[in-house]
Amino acid sequence: MTHARIVLWLSLTLRSTRSLCRAHFVEWQPPKPPNPVAMENGTGPCREERPPTAQETTVTEGAAKIVFPSSNEVFYNPVQEFNRDLTCAVITEFARIQLGTKGIQIKVPGEKDLQKVVVDLSEQEEEKVDSKDGENLAPGDQPQIAVVGEICEEGLRVLEGLAASGLRSIRFALEVPGLRSVVANDASARAVDLMRHNVQLNGVAHLVQPNQADARMLMYQHQKVSERFDVIDLDPYGSPAPFLDAAVQAVSEGGLLCVTCTDMAVLAGNSGETCYSKYGAMALKSRACHEMALRIVLHSLDLRANCYQRFVVPLLSISADFYVRVFVRVFTGQAKVKASASKQALVFQCVGCGALHLQRLGKAAEASGGRVKFSAACGPPVSPECEHCGQRHQVGGPLWAEPIHNLDFVGRVLEAVSTNPGRFHTSERIRGVLSVITEELPDVPLYYTLDQLSSTIHCNTPSLLQLRSALLHAGFRVSLSHACKSAVKTDAPSTALWDIMRCWEKTCPVKRERLSETSPAFRILSVEPRLQANFTIREDANPSSRQRGLKRFQANPEANWGPRPRARPGAKAASEVLERCRLLQNKRKDPPEDRAQRAARLKTFPCKRFKEGTCQRGDQCCYSHSPLPGASADATPTDCLETPPARTPLDPGPAAGPGVD
Repeated sequence: MTHARIVLWLSLTLRSTRSLCRAHFVEWQPPKPPNPVAMENGTGPCREERPPTAQETTVTEGAAKIVFPSSNEVFYNPVQEFNRDLTCAVITEFARIQLGTKGIQIKVPGEKDLQKVVVDLSEQEEEKVDSKDGENLAPGDQPQIAVVGEICEEGLRVLEGLAASGLRSIRFALEVPGLRSVVANDASARAVDLMRHNVQLNGVAHLVQPNQADARMLMYQHQKVSERFDVIDLDPYGSPAPFLDAAVQAVSEGGLLCVTCTDMAVLAGNSGETCYSKYGAMALKSRACHEMALRIVLHSLDLRANCYQRFVVPLLSISADFYVRVFVRVFTGQAKVKASASKQALVFQCVGCGALHLQRLGKAAEASGGRVKFSAACGPPVSPECEHCGQRHQVGGPLWAEPIHNLDFVGRVLEAVSTNPGRFHTSERIRGVLSVITEELPDVPLYYTLDQLSSTIHCNTPSLLQLRSALLHAGFRVSLSHACKSAVKTDAPSTALWDIMRCWEKTCPVKRERLSETSPAFRILSVEPRLQANFTIREDANPSSRQRGLKRFQANPEANWGPRPRARPGAKAASEVLERCRLLQNKRKDPPEDRAQRAARLKTFPCKRFKEGTCQRGDQCCYSHSPLPGASADATPTDCLETPPARTPLDPGPAAGPGVD
């Protein structure tokens, strides 16, 4: 190549490169400066940006106002407002008790008078309080008052391990007085970003600290006595089992542990082996499954606490909607831990009549010198076959066999909610549920139901007042249960209970010829009752909550209520998911085809025999003899819709093969 040609080639190359760079420079735009609000919320250029306002939903609940994405990226369930209201009420009364020992009063919005801590003020102290300047009043004489929204130096340290949108933590800061700090933790970066935004929106950044970490690791890092939390709230999606071991170590001495379980299918006995793997107990399918679920969770909490020489004391246990919720205090004491075995029990349930018998795991007896001697319990309490119907027994548990409520504490919460009903949106529901709890028999685990007793012997169902009156006339105690509307909780043995049902059956006899001789109904009714029941209605058979017309049992909070789908990044809006589920309900199967539609569809496939030249059916063939463009010869159905032509006895017909009937 000559020198002139080389120079010409280089000049052309440089010119094309220069023009290309100029074009890129014109198309390229400098990046926009980062949004200061986004940087403050932790969403810089390297993190996921906040969605536009059109994709967000604003929710006001209690005193809090939160913004969360319409898509299902951060979990939020409006049905659990009752859960959050009740938690605020419980923590408020717990703070009143804990801070009252330190001489600190709490001021709850809506309450008229402050509750005095020790004694009333004397006349001299009242004069000092009424003085204008108060200069002569010593600092120690002034009662310290904790109000909502302000930091209390000696207040409670609260941890919400799975905060999601941060609604619960923000409500604590705005509605519960006497708090020192609230840690709102979540493992999702998107959730923590949303929490920071909501904390700034509600102006509680001085109290609520958003934190991103694994809840278990965060609680394990606060095992030291000086670093423990006074209140730990766990409300996971599903089972809280992975967090319980860390929670019982991270809560302070006498601290409050609040746990929610939404895996009711497991706790109600649908998967007993799964329940054992998560909670260390075998769940049974029973009419009393909701109370059994509460007692299984309490057993699991106490079992995990015993590993660290700690034990739990239940304050309140609720079965509501699609979940169970327990509030327990955690203490340390080796002597009390030894008594934990005597607080657990196995359950023997008859598969025929449903009779329940409890067998304690341990036994505590008083010894000389005021000591307590612990030993293994003796059993079993039942024979291999049920004494009533001759069926076998299923064994469930262990479960908590002691009271699941502290009635004094429940009474304090009930009084506070009743005197200040405007504090919560679900105050009426809280009053009704807590009223039934105060009427429950604390020392009677589990219960029977009216429909269970009557369906076992195939008789008409007595009214609730008739059955309660019969038990009261017989000298037994009876109560309702908040976990079931038709529950019959009584200290009467199963023998007396079936005698009462035998007496009721005599008023509306069952046709014995229709009963099998091996059925539980036949065997129970074949025995004459030794106890003569009296079904005359008694005044004390009607509970007080029923007489006052309170909303005692759970009602559907809203349409299509229930557990919401798990939060997933990049998910569709929750409304879109619910609408799609509604439209596709029972419609996922293909609609049935009529004869004409099937014939038209088969005509789109070419006939293989025709391509081979062996199809003798002509126009009567159900497949196409003129292949359509884009049709695949391999995707040929195996049957033909049209009926083959009639054959004469001498005509053997076409050879059988694919695409030919």
